[in-house]
Amino acid sequence: MALARRHAFADLGALAPTPQIAEVCEFGHRLLSLDAEDFAADVRAVPPGLRRRARACHMPQTPREQPRGALESLRPAYGLLLEVIATRWHRRELSPMIAAVHIAAEYLPLLAFEPELGHAGDPARWPAGLSATGSRFGVIGDRECDHTKAEQSAANRTLRVAGEPPEGWRAYFDRQHSQVAGALAVCVATCRNPCTAMDWIPVERRDRLAVRARTALAFAETPLVRLRHAAPVGHGFGVPSLEEVLEAWDRSRAALDKNEVGAAARADDGFPLPGLPSLFSAVAAAPITPSTLLDDVGSHVVGLLEEAL
Repeated sequence: MALARRHAFADLGALAPTPQIAEVCEFGHRLLSLDAEDFAADVRAVPPGLRRRARACHMPQTPREQPRGALESLRPAYGLLLEVIATRWHRRELSPMIAAVHIAAEYLPLLAFEPELGHAGDPARWPAGLSATGSRFGVIGDRECDHTKAEQSAANRTLRVAGEPPEGWRAYFDRQHSQVAGALAVCVATCRNPCTAMDWIPVERRDRLAVRARTALAFAETPLVRLRHAAPVGHGFGVPSLEEVLEAWDRSRAALDKNEVGAAARADDGFPLPGLPSLFSAVAAAPITPSTLLDDVGSHVVGLLEEAL
């Protein structure tokens, strides 16, 4: 029971008294590990409501897969990210916690763009304005564009990947979609030579989006996120202490406090990293709170154990 309440699904699954409990534990472990490709797996031992909530965080594996999950909205996925970050914090698993923070940083610009796009960066639904006359978005080799070569390549790919076979679609999401997120933020917030790529957004809304996108880019450069790259060799060799994480987050909050969006990181919202849910909410222009998906899977496992024992 204690393992289920701590979301130690892998350990509990290895000891599970029934195949049904083992299946549910595998489902919970995928959520905790942020294995978004497999969130939509049809596990009959998991109640439909929990499966439905997991599918909302799922990344479609083909261009036409329905429902669109995290491409429809990233808000459920960010709720799960917050719950995972809190779980890892309470279990003192700081390396995977920082990895989850890093994932949140990579896609945060898309959370900022969601109110304008009406979706969460679905390559099958990009607005025609991105490719309007005079737009440099996705034009490879354009020296007037502020995008890096990698961002130009990713932007070019995103405009046509919806017509590729499933293997190409999956390869794009594995390697390039997060770069598109950053490229969009550069377009609206920091570009020194603006083109027409963002003209489809009304000026007043574009100005507000620019603040949210600029804050998303700034978050990716904070001391907290940089802890992911602090190891001298590769990732995962340097595990920070609790004190180091809190100190890095305190410096990050100070660095972000440059506008009304970044100032949200100063909130005392009761989260282990105080202000992180408030910051995500400000960037999203919508409430983002930790989900209870892991808790509810754990409660379901407890119920199954009580029946089996």
